[in-house]
Amino acid sequence: MTGSNSIVASEAAHFGRLAGDWWDPEGKSAMLHKLNPVRLAYIRDRIDQHWHLDECALRPLAGKSALDVGCGAGLLAEPLARLGAVVTAVDAAPELIAAARAHAAGAGLTIDYRAVGVEALDGRFDLVTAMEVIEHVADPRAFVASLAARLAPGGLLILSTPNRTAWSKLLTITLAEGFGKIPKGTHHYDEFITPEEMTAMLGEAGLMVEDVEGIAVSPMRGLHLSEDVRLNYLVAARRT
Repeated sequence: MTGSNSIVASEAAHFGRLAGDWWDPEGKSAMLHKLNPVRLAYIRDRIDQHWHLDECALRPLAGKSALDVGCGAGLLAEPLARLGAVVTAVDAAPELIAAARAHAAGAGLTIDYRAVGVEALDGRFDLVTAMEVIEHVADPRAFVASLAARLAPGGLLILSTPNRTAWSKLLTITLAEGFGKIPKGTHHYDEFITPEEMTAMLGEAGLMVEDVEGIAVSPMRGLHLSEDVRLNYLVAARRT
């Protein structure tokens, strides 16, 4: 969903078609609305630990810059802005950027939205996020290198992605897409990346993994952070 070299036109078009109801928690992106609080909990914990911050602070990212890559219509960019960050957010789908700008304006938030990929950016950012993006790009290794290039010294990179397991294929593609919980064609199993592969790519880009945590699902708890990485996982990394 991103990058002048990593953009896959069909992927950008697929997500662009979802722009109309992206902010509807019962719409086609409903699963992202369920996933977002889990991702935010992880991000908040990692930024508190990475910068040794007060976990009760309302604006822990005040004075820091953040880049959200593959931002969609802003589900993560807006909370990052509310946490105090100066936010730049990019996506390959112009339709999503238009929806993001409109929603941020309505919420009174200032976010620098751009319909470009990470490779087109200059500058460095204290926090770089790419949630459910790497499985949609043309060259994951080059994409990770581009993310690393945008990370400021002492910065924090956080990614999330489905794991390449039979369990992930069953839940994400066979069931979620098969029963319309996720739009059909959103995921391609062969593009999923294991935590071991992700760690290796980050290492090649000069980054060291600080933490890996799974996102699991259960009837009682729904989507939640877990040691079980079979379905989906988050990675936090810093410069070596």
